[in-house]
Amino acid sequence: MTDLYPAADERELLRQAAATATAAARDLEAFLRRLPDVPDPADVAEYANLLSREERARGERQSAADTAGLQLPSMESE
Repeated sequence: MTDLYPAADERELLRQAAATATAAARDLEAFLRRLPDVPDPADVAEYANLLSREERARGERQSAADTAGLQLPSMESE
């Protein structure tokens, strides 16, 4: 039988994953706020790293949500 509510530890892992995703998004936003008009190669590399971190954190948050029983139906049109 499936429990209707996730275990407390699963919810805590989800909260931690959400906090990590939020921090990654904030770091990306802070970078974009200080980005010069003409980015140099170091800016492009930093952007790539921050974007990768944000995408990884989002994926981890989604996995934690799935584990906690928060699966969503596909939002893409068929």
